[in-house]
Amino acid sequence: MTTACEQLRFQLATHLQVIYAGLLDTEQITPLADELVELMRLQGVTNEPRPAENHWDQQDVVLISYGDTLLAPDEWPLHTLLRFMDEYSEGLINSLHILPFFPFSSDDGFAVQDFFAVRDSLGDWQDIRDIASHYRLMADLVINHGSSDSEWFRNFLQNKSPGRDFYFTAEPEADLSAVVRPRTTPLLNEVEAVDGKRHVWCTFSPDQVDFNFRNPELLKMMVRIVRFYLDQGVKIFRLDAVAFLWKEIGGSCLNLEQTHEVVRLLRSLIEYACDDAVIITETNIPSRENLSYFGNGNEAHCVYNFSLPPLLVYTLISGDSHYLKQWLMAMPPAQDGTAFFNFIASHDGIGLRPLENLLTDAEEQKLVETMQQFGGEISWRSLNQGESRPYEINISLFDALQGTQDGPDSYNEDRFICAHAIMLALEGIPAIYIQSLFGSHNDYARMARTGHNRSINRSQWQYQQLQEQLDDPHCHHHRVLQRLKHLLRIRTRQPAFHPNATQFTLHLGSQLFGFWRQSPNRRQSIFCIANISNQQAELRLSDLNLVNTQCWQDLLTRAEYSDLHAVIDVEPYQVMWISNRSDS
Repeated sequence: MTTACEQLRFQLATHLQVIYAGLLDTEQITPLADELVELMRLQGVTNEPRPAENHWDQQDVVLISYGDTLLAPDEWPLHTLLRFMDEYSEGLINSLHILPFFPFSSDDGFAVQDFFAVRDSLGDWQDIRDIASHYRLMADLVINHGSSDSEWFRNFLQNKSPGRDFYFTAEPEADLSAVVRPRTTPLLNEVEAVDGKRHVWCTFSPDQVDFNFRNPELLKMMVRIVRFYLDQGVKIFRLDAVAFLWKEIGGSCLNLEQTHEVVRLLRSLIEYACDDAVIITETNIPSRENLSYFGNGNEAHCVYNFSLPPLLVYTLISGDSHYLKQWLMAMPPAQDGTAFFNFIASHDGIGLRPLENLLTDAEEQKLVETMQQFGGEISWRSLNQGESRPYEINISLFDALQGTQDGPDSYNEDRFICAHAIMLALEGIPAIYIQSLFGSHNDYARMARTGHNRSINRSQWQYQQLQEQLDDPHCHHHRVLQRLKHLLRIRTRQPAFHPNATQFTLHLGSQLFGFWRQSPNRRQSIFCIANISNQQAELRLSDLNLVNTQCWQDLLTRAEYSDLHAVIDVEPYQVMWISNRSDS
């Protein structure tokens, strides 16, 4: 009988044969698989993972934050963040994604200098473990690139270990015209190494040098990092920019088969090591390519739902649900053991690549122009022909929803809450960016200070000042937080909002956006209806096909509906969660 450890070794060897086809001989594969098992301390593993098991339910909600978003005198920022979670989340948020908390040289943490250290200005590993003991901890595995100001890169230049051949290089005369770029900076950066000039590959910036996964030593180092993070309490691994991981000169260098196989290998190792750990792939690319990272239920447990933020913003500023409805109808349900990771704001901008083939160029341009009117900035990417195209919109979500295509209006707060009510009801695990939790405005001062567009939505707060505003009923920060917690309080108690519960799109015209959720045991149904316009709309309950032997209630207002043929006036940006049972 095959043991769990033997099964793992076989799986790893299979992954490695695909990753290193033509690079390693067959006799090198088995020893490498054995080394990976030892690095993960899995020599004595006895339990095999259950791949179709859901490691989440309707109570799972993630907060996304930098480690130093909240500052207090004489207190490490990680302490302050934990204090905020304990004081304000009221048990409604059970997971915390702390954006890169390592020493870094640029990009607010995503140019990592030391993967094994916590940044001195934040705290230490004990603080990370303390957070992990109270909340499910999500951390970034910045797997595609590292800082040019790091020991590894200095060793690379000196041809020493660790770092020798850790970074990908190419010749300037190579045909790189097909490479898909997310930035406008040069792809290759010339550096002086001990053996002469080298041209290192920089997908994102000259300070973020891409790793060379053709080198098995680099893979082993990443596995060592994964084991270390597990030991610190990390349960959710965000694979940053993973789509760019493997390079083949002459091609797009995006979503290559070896990249997918590396994700499969990491999943195999992680789920044998910790049966409730989760991998999330961060792939800011068109929807079909993004979904490919589910694999056959054997790659990412979750994928970022990147098309949702731009589509939802477009829907709410246009007052037309047509494209959002089309997209939702085409979305395949996630298999058991996988789930969508839903978000509508993050530390990055609102990505535009995920809109490809979903909006026309004219409609995308109208979205861009409206966001610029509302104070947003545009970041660009290079195309193959040397042209540029908008890559993302940099703006706070609260300011992005301050009006419609006709300009600002008085519905800012209602529109903002409407967006979150839709996101919280959709199939998948919801994540809320900390700046959205209390409705931050565009931070022009921080953007001017850093010179980076993304800083517009990366405010830092003095915690005492934030507390004063969150506790002031007249302040919009207070109102936003309370309204979002009202939604969360109801959402987390509904079986029909399980991330894998059934979902069907409703056809209610362009002004109303609706979908139906049904709990896994089929006992609860929730009809989620949102007026995505600034005009009152009519909802005919007969269009929902409500079962007439059951009692129906709006979970958000507690209004009850006994006349199933009634016509209801739905106010601008009002959301209804009409259910046949209430666990609220």
